[in-house]
Amino acid sequence: MSLYQASAADVCAGASPHDAVIDARSPAEFAEDHLPGAVNWPVLNDEERRVVGTLYKQVSPLQARKVGAALVARNIAAHVERELPDKPREWRPLVYCWRGGQRSGALAWFLSQIGFRTLQLAGGYKAFRGIVSADLQTLPARHDFRVVAARTGSGKTRLLHALAAEGAQVLDLEALACHRGSVLGGLPGRPQPSQKAFDTGVWGVLRGFDPARPVFVESESARIGRLTVPEVLLRRMREHGRIVRVQMEDAARVQLLLQEYGFFADDPEGFCRLIQALTELRGHAVVQRWQMMARTGQWPTLFAELMAQHYDPLYERSLQRSFGSLEALPCVALGDGGPDAMRTAARALLAG
Repeated sequence: MSLYQASAADVCAGASPHDAVIDARSPAEFAEDHLPGAVNWPVLNDEERRVVGTLYKQVSPLQARKVGAALVARNIAAHVERELPDKPREWRPLVYCWRGGQRSGALAWFLSQIGFRTLQLAGGYKAFRGIVSADLQTLPARHDFRVVAARTGSGKTRLLHALAAEGAQVLDLEALACHRGSVLGGLPGRPQPSQKAFDTGVWGVLRGFDPARPVFVESESARIGRLTVPEVLLRRMREHGRIVRVQMEDAARVQLLLQEYGFFADDPEGFCRLIQALTELRGHAVVQRWQMMARTGQWPTLFAELMAQHYDPLYERSLQRSFGSLEALPCVALGDGGPDAMRTAARALLAG
């Protein structure tokens, strides 16, 4: 039998070599968050876990264990038959559950009995989550942030992508959050992750950066959609980040917004439902006017008004609160949102 314990600290540091990370928790637990690169081999599915938990509380622990053992054995057998035929003798799995207890213990035991050198994560996902939470208190202070600040529709995200393509270190918070950060910022067909999964994503990117090189990041508010940016990271960006101002002419910004949000042309009622949330800020008459423009396809004029009357004033106030006056800072001018303009701006930023 080859069954070993691995600490969360060693796993996160890469000191416990393994070929696969296997999450033995239920699919719902896995979907909420999991170790980077993990695959889900649930020893109990969501319904089975509910049934066993109910038996434990309402009948007896013994009855719950009897039923649970049969379910676990069948599920592990299915995983073995499906996943292991092509695995060589040298294959080294790392197995975990919520606290490194019975679920991962059962699966790890079976794998070790087959002959694989199997690691079980001591403390399970809970221990890993503790490391992520602790690291997010310290990791931001290691990095020199370049904060890209610009009005809505000025190509900040595209500039980050161009910087990454040129080899820069980029923390794309909106990509990790699956949201563009405004009331219209949801991405079609891509729900936001859980807060825990977002934290894990930020942690994974930050820990992979070289502290000797700058990190480019877009200026953000405290929330991106329904997710909260880690407080220490946000404070580091605002108090110690070097601001990179980006400007684009309004006509080019409207064209970029038409590209980025063009999908609303196929769903004007969805757009109208979203901007209903602006009623308290802008009043019924203004919001109803914008809804009418969406329904009649007046998208260029609508986006121009949204920029001038809502997003620009809101963003200026946010920047003032977060960074103070930006007028004296150097500015990168973008002619449009095309790849050539972004590439030129990225190279200029990296050269400076």
